[in-house]
Amino acid sequence: QVQLVESGGGLVQAGGSLRLSCAASGIMLRVATMGWYRQAPGKQRELVATIFPGGSTNYVDSVKGRFTISRDNAKQTLYLQMNSLKPEDTAVYYCKELGIDGWGQGTQVTVSS
Repeated sequence: QVQLVESGGGLVQAGGSLRLSCAASGIMLRVATMGWYRQAPGKQRELVATIFPGGSTNYVDSVKGRFTISRDNAKQTLYLQMNSLKPEDTAVYYCKELGIDGWGQGTQVTVSS
């Protein structure tokens, strides 16, 4: 059974940074295509960052150059380093393996202007 537990969210001023973590069990991160998603109030959930088994990454245009997705295979943990945060980054952030059902509880990120 896959379990994903997100943490690291909080309230930060615009321009600040946060690092989100996703502790994974029941899945081998090193062979999974993993993503960070976010859902802002009144909006659809969107995929913002992806990391592939070989280590390559992909980002939605709105976060390129500001967010970095990474993983620690030994710790079974996925990360999202978020820099230069903007109010429009405010959302609940989730991690998940692409194409597989099952969401965690997410972690709230709020960026004040």
